Amino acid sequence: MNVLVAGGAGYVGSHAVAALQESGHTPIVLDTLELGHREACRDAELVVGDTADYDLVTHVLKEFEIDTVMHFAAYSRVGESMEEPLKYYINNVVGTLKLIQAMMDTGVKRFIFSSTAATYGEPEKMPIEESITKCPINVYGHSKLEVEEACQWLSKTSDFKYVAFRYFNACGAHKSGEVGEDHEVETHLIPLILQVPMGKREAISIFGTDYDTPDGTCIRDYIHVSDLADAHVRGIDYLVKGGESGAMNLGTGSGYSVRQIIDAARKVTGQEIKAVEAPRRAGDPSELVARADKANNALGWKPVQSDLETIIGSAWLWHKNHPNGYAS
Repeated sequence: MNVLVAGGAGYVGSHAVAALQESGHTPIVLDTLELGHREACRDAELVVGDTADYDLVTHVLKEFEIDTVMHFAAYSRVGESMEEPLKYYINNVVGTLKLIQAMMDTGVKRFIFSSTAATYGEPEKMPIEESITKCPINVYGHSKLEVEEACQWLSKTSDFKYVAFRYFNACGAHKSGEVGEDHEVETHLIPLILQVPMGKREAISIFGTDYDTPDGTCIRDYIHVSDLADAHVRGIDYLVKGGESGAMNLGTGSGYSVRQIIDAARKVTGQEIKAVEAPRRAGDPSELVARADKANNALGWKPVQSDLETIIGSAWLWHKNHPNGYAS
């Protein structure tokens, strides 16, 4: 199929582009390149533009005879979302609704949406199921939830069909070592840890060591980005076959602590990685782990690259090959 990948030059989107190509689909990337990278698209067709540009999106949907839209184009920095909420609502909500409007006006009815575990806020029980109350504690999470709710109503009142995938901690890089994580401002734990053996950072900070967890540090569910991409490709077949619209968690069902991630990085890199203890950050829950039975059953999906050694090994290969990201 011809698949429009909005935000396909970004981290998760570029891995979806690779997975689509490997599965025989034809991805067409739409990206402003504000945060994405032209090189991440590999040889896929790239249209430089914004999801909010109704005329452009309508033209692209018609010209490339698009069957399904995957949407990754969003701002995703939690702290920034609290400082500049309008920026997030305009881009993440309004921009997405403009994209959906263009889809519906051109007869494209299948939509795969990149959502987030941040829609849950601070859940009271683990593992997290899709049905629990959603109570985001930041603007980023709320902006994603608003789009999910709009999709839910559209699917009830029209022939619009969608799947919203709620990611937990996306990490790792493509097995080729040629597609990976390159953020202007890095906030993700694993690339920050790997900056130490790369000589770009003296030490990694552990924010909080007094949580109610076995080693006192936060526990998160780490999911390989290529496993995420695989779920998106499976989502196309799911919708084509008449699968029910709705949201699904994408995670492993297992959690690792910050100290466990650092220890695994030491093992993979063969280098001592200095860690320093720091105070807790506001709003960091002690544990976030997914229950992903819904995606397992509906899509026939299971994460196969999300053991720590594979995750960190693939990230390490990418960063060694690209010490300055795609600018390398």
